[in-house]
Amino acid sequence: MTASTTPATLSTSPLSTSEHPCFDEDARSRTARVHLPVAPRCNVQCNYCNRKFDCVSESRPGVSSTVLSPEEAADYVDRVRAEVPNLAVVGIAGPGDPFANATKTLASLALVKERHPDLLLCVSSNGLEVPAHLDAIAELGISHVTITMNTVDPDVAGQIYRWVRDGREILRGRAAGELIIARQKEAIAGLKARGVTVKINTILVPGVTLDGIADVARVAAELGADTMNNLPLYPVDGTPFGELRAPDPAEIATARQAAEAHIAQMTHCQRCRADAVGMLGDDHDQTAIDRLWAAKAPAKDRPYIAVCSQEGYLVNQHLGGADFLLIYENTSVDGRPSPRLIDKRRTPPTGGGAGRWAMLAGLISDCQALICHQLGGTPRMVLKGAGVKVFESDGLISEAVGDVFAGREPRRALPERDCKTSCDGPGTGCG
Repeated sequence: MTASTTPATLSTSPLSTSEHPCFDEDARSRTARVHLPVAPRCNVQCNYCNRKFDCVSESRPGVSSTVLSPEEAADYVDRVRAEVPNLAVVGIAGPGDPFANATKTLASLALVKERHPDLLLCVSSNGLEVPAHLDAIAELGISHVTITMNTVDPDVAGQIYRWVRDGREILRGRAAGELIIARQKEAIAGLKARGVTVKINTILVPGVTLDGIADVARVAAELGADTMNNLPLYPVDGTPFGELRAPDPAEIATARQAAEAHIAQMTHCQRCRADAVGMLGDDHDQTAIDRLWAAKAPAKDRPYIAVCSQEGYLVNQHLGGADFLLIYENTSVDGRPSPRLIDKRRTPPTGGGAGRWAMLAGLISDCQALICHQLGGTPRMVLKGAGVKVFESDGLISEAVGDVFAGREPRRALPERDCKTSCDGPGTGCG
């Protein structure tokens, strides 16, 4: 999994790192953050982690009282901002891994950026799938990324991770350790090449990681990471490391001192939940829980289908080149789908990157599907994350739309293709 050779340019919020309470200790007393629990799946099983998606009592990473869709998450940020005026950061940290749920993660942040372009965006990941999304991270303006890197020794990593899933392949032991460490290094270097601020989280596990903390700090610094957060093990019941002891204060201090010789240390971490909101250290009170549950709205009614067409007869236009979308409803004659054109909507202007597709998702939020001749990976990801089914097809509009209204793929559906090599555009992707 290799990042683009030409890094995308980071498009950031006007807020600076000094306003991020997790990256700047002074900011913790003046700015707030909200974590969006949109990422339930994980691609690794850490021996210290037990994810819970319906927990209101524990205060630790990996737990959340619910899981939101991208649209629900964006609506939730609207509510939080109205009630938390010093909100500065929107982050995604679980309850699984953001990039094991890349579609939902990127769609959520694209929708937030479209509504609140001044807020800082951040994610926290194990790093395994970050290299595949480096350009998307930069294009969205995700300015802060945390990578959990516990060791640079593959054998030690094999003790920490019960398994690592790379696509359809499950790896264990040293093989798992070699893969995840290589990806983490690639992620850190790729993020720094794109101007992203990077923090390293490392779990201090007595008898497992403690002796290698200085090596992690050295490697992270060599790759350009900005700061490091050494976290003592929090033994969690029901996990393989649940019976291990937490490091004592002297061990923590020694580890941080060894790491500080290589990289700046963060010492004010509060081990936030995946649905944390407010100032660091704020209790997860009933008001916050009620606000989050209120975001779990019923699914929106989506009666229409959007189509890309040059002349209104055939599905024959690339989404990136469409100035308008044709909107169809189902009038249903004798129980059979009968598409009827009801609207023509102008698409957002080109050049906005992922933000353009977030705007488009809002434009067709009443559409269950979009049918086009072709589209790129970024619009596909954002639209799917926003709940819009995407079909690539050719042939008659009436047939394609009728098939989708009937619950089928278009009869002339096309396989997903590489946007940069198989369309008639300039070869730079959709934006």
